[in-house]
Amino acid sequence: MEDRIRDAVMASFVGDALALGVHWIYNVRVIDRKYGRVEELLAPELASFHKGKAKGEFTHYGDQMMVLLESVAQNGGFDAKGFMSAWVGLMKGGSCYLDKASQVTLGNLDAGAAFDGAGSDSTDLAGAARIAPLLLGNHASAGELAQLATAETALTHANTAVTDAAAYFACVARLVLDGCGPVEALSLALDEAGGGAELREGVTMGLQSRETPTREAIAEFGQMCEIEASLPSTVHLITRHEKSLKEALVDNVMAGGDSAARGMLAGLVLGARHGISDIPESWVTGMTRYQDIVKLMAPS
Repeated sequence: MEDRIRDAVMASFVGDALALGVHWIYNVRVIDRKYGRVEELLAPELASFHKGKAKGEFTHYGDQMMVLLESVAQNGGFDAKGFMSAWVGLMKGGSCYLDKASQVTLGNLDAGAAFDGAGSDSTDLAGAARIAPLLLGNHASAGELAQLATAETALTHANTAVTDAAAYFACVARLVLDGCGPVEALSLALDEAGGGAELREGVTMGLQSRETPTREAIAEFGQMCEIEASLPSTVHLITRHEKSLKEALVDNVMAGGDSAARGMLAGLVLGARHGISDIPESWVTGMTRYQDIVKLMAPS
């Protein structure tokens, strides 16, 4: 079980690192002309959002997940105050892109909000995408893990739609680790995690899109960050590519838009099922922080 959890976390990081080179490129023909089919880690050459980043690094989503992993390792589990202290250091350090949700959260903190009451009202799925490290050393039930994911996500994304998504994908990952198939887990987790009508509608849309090619499905749902588009798109990736982590991550990147958030969650769920032997070793060891991740996940 612990090996599979570590693989799931590693695959989530890979999902972000593979997306870096073409993250937030919405015109997929630009990706086609420049790279053909993206099957290796790339530096971000097509847009300025991640200027200064190199091949194998993370988007600002992956950077935040790295801070969470470091905090979990240091504290022996999730510590909200410790994580937020490190998160603020990252976001004020100037090394990664500062998105709207982060700007609002920092502004609320600077205005005197408590560390656990400063989260933005952003509807971006990215807030739910960094949850993978919460699985480490945690043998909680799916429902208990959902509560933990909700609390962690709300620190920066307090919108109910996003915290519902975090709880949902935490449940999906736990169910897969416990032996469910990914598609079965996507359905079962709706009852385990709870959540409102928006979550159920998005999941249902994603499940029903299994036969649609990924680029077409994500274009129809929307390539953008907002959960109304990114939730069904992520469920689609897991559903259509239930048997192949590699194909899920490549097709995700080739669909354009906010591929990093989608890739992190698809990587988490499919990594829990298949491990990292399903993807090229160069994607894993080519990550700049690979050795750090290995050390932080090592059994104490």
